[in-house]
Amino acid sequence: MDEKGPADDDLQRLRQERLREMEARFLGDRGGVFEIADDTFQETVRAHPSLVVDVWAEWCGPCRMVAPVIEDLAREFSGRVAFSKCNVDENPRLAAQFGITAIPTLLFFANGMPVDRVVGALPREAIKARVMRAFGTG
Repeated sequence: MDEKGPADDDLQRLRQERLREMEARFLGDRGGVFEIADDTFQETVRAHPSLVVDVWAEWCGPCRMVAPVIEDLAREFSGRVAFSKCNVDENPRLAAQFGITAIPTLLFFANGMPVDRVVGALPREAIKARVMRAFGTG
């Protein structure tokens, strides 16, 4: 029987995750997602010409789905795009400043200015396409 089933898809996904983990260990965590807070936000935006901020919360299931995607993209775009996380429960000023009413929300900043926003748990390739569009990088 040559048809692929859900178990085959899961096995392939696990293999890909394991490969990424092994590459990260071998190459080091080149990207690195760092925490950002209300009091460090402006400084961080100025310091990084291309920045993605993942606004999330501990209790948010879709946020937990997006987190490994952000970590993976941080490694892939290392040196070109910075990736950070902001816990909305601990940083209400940032949420109010950008009118965040749903999480996860990804905020994209180019040269200190907001250039895009993604709300919800999009698939990896969709987020990657938005990063490439926002920052003109591949």
